[in-house]
Amino acid sequence: MNKNEFLPTTKAEMKKRGWDELDVVLISGDAYIDSPFMGIAVVGRILESIGLRVGIIGQPDINSDIDIKRLGEPKLFWGVSGGSIDSMVSNYTATKKFRNSDDYTPGGKNNKRPDRATIAYTNLIRRYYKDTVPIVLGGIEASLRRLTHYDYWTNKLRKPILFDTKADYMIYGMGEQAIIDLGNYLKEGKDPRTIRGLCYISKEPVTEYLQIPSHEECLKEKEKYIDLFKVFYDNNDPVYSKGLCQKIDSRYLIQNPPSDYLDEEEMDKIAAFPYQRDLHPYHKKDGNVKCLETIKFSIMTHHGCWGECNFCAIAVHQGRTIRTRSEKNIIQEAKHFTTMKDFKGIISDVGGPTANMYGYECKKKLKKGTCIDNYRCVDDQRLCKAMKVDHSRNIKLLRDIRTVPGVKKAFVASGVRYDLITADKKNGYEYLKEMVNHHISGQMKVAPEHTSDEVLYHMGKPGKQTLIDFKRMYDKLNKESGKKQFLTYYLIAAHPGCEEKHMHELKQFTTNELKMNPEQAQVFTPTPGTYSSVMYYTEMDPFTKKKIFVEKDTLRKERQKEIVIKKRTFDKKGKNYSYGMQG
Repeated sequence: MNKNEFLPTTKAEMKKRGWDELDVVLISGDAYIDSPFMGIAVVGRILESIGLRVGIIGQPDINSDIDIKRLGEPKLFWGVSGGSIDSMVSNYTATKKFRNSDDYTPGGKNNKRPDRATIAYTNLIRRYYKDTVPIVLGGIEASLRRLTHYDYWTNKLRKPILFDTKADYMIYGMGEQAIIDLGNYLKEGKDPRTIRGLCYISKEPVTEYLQIPSHEECLKEKEKYIDLFKVFYDNNDPVYSKGLCQKIDSRYLIQNPPSDYLDEEEMDKIAAFPYQRDLHPYHKKDGNVKCLETIKFSIMTHHGCWGECNFCAIAVHQGRTIRTRSEKNIIQEAKHFTTMKDFKGIISDVGGPTANMYGYECKKKLKKGTCIDNYRCVDDQRLCKAMKVDHSRNIKLLRDIRTVPGVKKAFVASGVRYDLITADKKNGYEYLKEMVNHHISGQMKVAPEHTSDEVLYHMGKPGKQTLIDFKRMYDKLNKESGKKQFLTYYLIAAHPGCEEKHMHELKQFTTNELKMNPEQAQVFTPTPGTYSSVMYYTEMDPFTKKKIFVEKDTLRKERQKEIVIKKRTFDKKGKNYSYGMQG
């Protein structure tokens, strides 16, 4: 394993390594960026570590054979990913307008990523390699579409993506152990269909697996789709989850139980692979990629999130159990940055899906798995008493990073759960003090998303009193430090259950309690793999099956957004003001 090389993306690079043939060719909807933040690069490095010859083709042209034939046909399998972001989310806004920019495309123009990229790339392989080796899907786009799923862009239920692509297998979730098993099984000529974390199509059902509603049943009854999603959601924990079997026409989608989570030593090993932390030279002729500005000198401290916001797919893709890297491994990464010639002393981010979940977990969950039956670690009402929130390890980590010679500043730009800070009576205040004094610059981003209790319930977010308490703590610490730093807020409009009256409530709250006028809010986007999307499609609360209001008109969605971001207008005396849509 050469520490100063990208994985090959041309025949010339293969020849330089003395390779006439590759074992695996990986296809991605992103340009090839060799970084631990890029799934396709991580998969490539994992396969390289078990002795396989791996090449990567980023953003192949789907209208010719130029790119897909660039490395030749692999010996073992093709790996296909839509990229780091779902291609439909990457290409379209919540109101279905085309996005002109793409942070993962050289030059920044959105002209390289096809719609439904996973399907497009699989079709591309089939077009030019008729009887080829297995095609294996992976990445978030495929992972969240592994069973019958609601597709916002066509407003209908679609079949599992293996049926749309006619690929051979899919690895779902993070898939680190599953990709190792797959590589070894295919190298040894073994049948991979027993691998945990793998999906495939079968002519016969697997009788010992959970039999979930068929695609046809889901089309006929929305309540059946709710039933399917609940079983899907509850069977993502490797400790107790069972395999799933779903009938699709005359065949079956088989989902094996989830792959085991990595332990700390395994997390450290993958983080220490020789990533070049740069865009491959093949792509540089077309310009830079914007995402490198944030990920090049960032540190991922852990995987997983147990926050379980209903609109977020992390729970079913990364999992609801935190897996951390060791402090030693993280510090080594920070030290490595200081040896790179373009490092200016600034670490862009130290975090994960939720930055302040690093370093602690529920002991009961680690032993028995994630709780089910709608019992969550945290929801709109409370934090589970079994979850002992403790920021002490995180505080020490941040302090240790600051002492690394050559590191001038280490930001925490990942999302932070403010309710966990207020819940940690022993170390929460000290953690926020560290953040205020050392790890933010001018502003701190938090994500209340809304403040109406009714909407927060449907979102699975904490109540507004927690936000008020946090803001008081934040303002106090800034005053003590003599800094004038402020909070910025992520807000969502038109989430299921949200009416215009709720947006007016939100506007009142931001004006009277937060003393600010939001400059931006985002319209809710239904994406596969989330309870909120189930609500959007069925117009029911999936936990009670009672009917709820769902705004589906595009103009009225935009109106909800405008209500909260419209600036205040004062009367001639400068006293009274109004807000909302003009006209």
